[in-house]
Amino acid sequence: QVQVVESGGGLVQPGGSLRLSCTASGITGTIYIMGYYRQAPGKEREVVATITRGGSTNYGDSVKGRSTISRDNAKNTVYLQVNSLKPEDTAVYYCNVDVYGMNYWGEGTLVTVAS
Repeated sequence: QVQVVESGGGLVQPGGSLRLSCTASGITGTIYIMGYYRQAPGKEREVVATITRGGSTNYGDSVKGRSTISRDNAKNTVYLQVNSLKPEDTAVYYCNVDVYGMNYWGEGTLVTVAS
């Protein structure tokens, strides 16, 4: 069965950095896009960053310029680093795996930015 397991998150001080990772297992097929989305309380889920199998990246406006997404295709793992964290970055961060139209989600990991 497919599993999408996230790690990282927790409490981070403003101005600090976070590093999340996500590994997909049980996938039959080639993973096209891996990425992270986030949902803050009372807000809609929004894209944080995505990366294709070939390495093309896309960043949400809210983190553009202060985040980096990368992946290891051999390990079906994606990594996200966000720097210069702000309280408004507080949200549940979800990993998404797109196997050419089949979408799988992780359970989410809470990131709280507070002093």
